[in-house]
Amino acid sequence: MANLTLIATAAFGIEAIVARELNQLGYDATTVENGRVLFTATEEAICRTNLWLRCADRVLLRIGDFPARSFEELFQQTKALPWEEWLPLDACFPVTGSSVHSQLHSVPDCQAIVKKAIVERLKGVYHQEWFPETGATFPVKVTLLKDRVTLSLDTSGAGLHKRGYRAAAGQAPLKETLAAAMILLSRWREDRALIDPCCGTGTIPIEAALIALNRAPGLHRPFTAERWPSVPEALWRRARREAREMERDRECHIYGSDIDEKALRLARQHAVEAHVDQKVFFQRLPAREVRSRFSYGHLITNPPYGQRLQGEADTAEVYQQLREALTALPTWSLHLLTALPRPEQWIGRRWDKSRKLYNGRIECHYYQFFGPKPPKKGQEGI
Repeated sequence: MANLTLIATAAFGIEAIVARELNQLGYDATTVENGRVLFTATEEAICRTNLWLRCADRVLLRIGDFPARSFEELFQQTKALPWEEWLPLDACFPVTGSSVHSQLHSVPDCQAIVKKAIVERLKGVYHQEWFPETGATFPVKVTLLKDRVTLSLDTSGAGLHKRGYRAAAGQAPLKETLAAAMILLSRWREDRALIDPCCGTGTIPIEAALIALNRAPGLHRPFTAERWPSVPEALWRRARREAREMERDRECHIYGSDIDEKALRLARQHAVEAHVDQKVFFQRLPAREVRSRFSYGHLITNPPYGQRLQGEADTAEVYQQLREALTALPTWSLHLLTALPRPEQWIGRRWDKSRKLYNGRIECHYYQFFGPKPPKKGQEGI
């Protein structure tokens, strides 16, 4: 197996979490940059990282990286790369791209030049003038940043947030990858209670259950690279078998509540599709009425903000309810993702930690209000 340079892309603010996930899988992150983490591994890592990464957006295979300030440089250096090592004669290879702070700012032109350069390279290798593109898909991505070009193949296909359990979404859905990041940042332990008091269609509780059960989030979905000849089917079978063997059954104390019965119906449906409906429990309840029999736990939520609220009165109402819930659970921690500034004006205390994250294109902050540390295990229930 060859050593490959792979790129796990991620939303801004959670790159370090993705690097930690890679480390737990046995891969050392060689470079952590804005929006991506680079690491070196073999073909097997394409399978394992697609199956296991909870917070990454995609896994890309880097084919080349070079400076280019003219279309001629872009063409010649793209053509010089060994595309034939990955693209068979019938490969379908659509090209997409982006350009930021680069002299080559026309993305459509860059895409066309990269496509032409790859074709010219393959003509010389396969001694053929025309390529049918009827076989497996190899999505080519051309990324220009400050006059540096990265050319890669997308091994994932659909974004990794598409776990396969959420066919329908509610208003302003939270991406599964971001929900997982919120949980991993919260210091929540799988034997503790977790409640999302504004759970909507259930993404945070379901992702928490997948973490508690150590279930690979991509286990029940396909990936583009599964059809690539250079990534043998045996590797995918082995990675999926490993993932199934690493699952664990355990008692969970994971709950979601909301006042929207339609959203809760979707949440229950999603829990069934994710095979965690016996581990996650939903109920219709205002946030202010949230209670728990457990002495310690975590409230983790993405409360409404922006267009999901009608005005300042609605905003005050939602966050006042969260304050009342936290007051009723004084030894619990509260973690909330919001685009609204200064949540302490509603929660009634200063946050302990804040991290800038992006919910889609919306700049948010993840505010964490930590409760007291629980006694050591064995000194109290849970």
